[in-house]
Amino acid sequence: MKHSSMAKVLALVLALMMVFSCVACAKEEAPVAEEEAATDAEVTTEEVADKYVVGICQLVTHVALDAATQGFKDALIDELGEDAVEFKYQDAAGEANTCSSIVNAFVSEDVDLILANATPALQAAQAATADIPILGTSVTEYGVALGIENFDGLVGGNISGTSDLAPLDQQAQMLADWFSVAEYPNVGLLYCSAEANSQYQVDTVTAELEAMGYTCTAYPFSDSNDIAAITQQAADNSDVIYVPTDNKVADNTGIIDGICQGAGVPIIAGEEGICSGCGVATLSISYYDLGYITGKMAAQILTGEADISTMEIAYAEDFTYKYNPTICEALSLTAPADYVAIGE
Repeated sequence: MKHSSMAKVLALVLALMMVFSCVACAKEEAPVAEEEAATDAEVTTEEVADKYVVGICQLVTHVALDAATQGFKDALIDELGEDAVEFKYQDAAGEANTCSSIVNAFVSEDVDLILANATPALQAAQAATADIPILGTSVTEYGVALGIENFDGLVGGNISGTSDLAPLDQQAQMLADWFSVAEYPNVGLLYCSAEANSQYQVDTVTAELEAMGYTCTAYPFSDSNDIAAITQQAADNSDVIYVPTDNKVADNTGIIDGICQGAGVPIIAGEEGICSGCGVATLSISYYDLGYITGKMAAQILTGEADISTMEIAYAEDFTYKYNPTICEALSLTAPADYVAIGE
């Protein structure tokens, strides 16, 4: 019995020793497991860091700016791959102050690049950062927009982009081709005075038209609140109206069309989106293509293939004469044979 008791005690001691041994092994292996988990976390963080973050500030929703943004995104995805880019898109609903809030948030988030879609967005981005690369698009004249005297096509610093400027001398000639000075001597120029690029376009087109013998009168409105009253003045006193590429006009084409078409006054527009809403004809660019060019520029900047400080402003390469068949029919106007109907 004593030997049996001793055997039981020894067996119990051996069992306890084995348990303590297993616990010690587990403690030794734990740091290894923790180290593996940390390594996995580092890999995940590194993978996220490889994704470029691009902030997009678009002034307002309308067909031209929407197309430019889509072209930009498509180009970046085509160049870098869908998994390589994260887009942070914000629409300012037509408010310059909101543009400032949006781009300041992008700067706080330290995005890799900012797309400023339209002049107020570009101006807000310029004020917000001198370090993060900024590309503008749907901006007519960068020298005017950014206050650069004797602008030579290179902004320098952290800003470049693309311009939506269609040849203004050709736009003036287009108006003359449709509406002769003999029958339509009085031209009203309707635009938002808060947009510096609109003023530039109006001044340039006015000089061209006056050289042809037209009498030109500017009808600037300050914001959406007085657009109806100013448009009515223009319609009452003009034989034909010219509207430049202007974001406020683009956002209010229904108001303008209701007044001008009702008065029988035709409109020559600076771009296709405006023309589709209230114009009879335009010299059009593709805003999608413009955005696509901007996206390719962005890819070069993000990958280090190009230095934004040496990238000159790029311009649309192709222009198409287009007309609005619905408004032309309503005003009993026939488009020249070389014009393409909007929507075709």
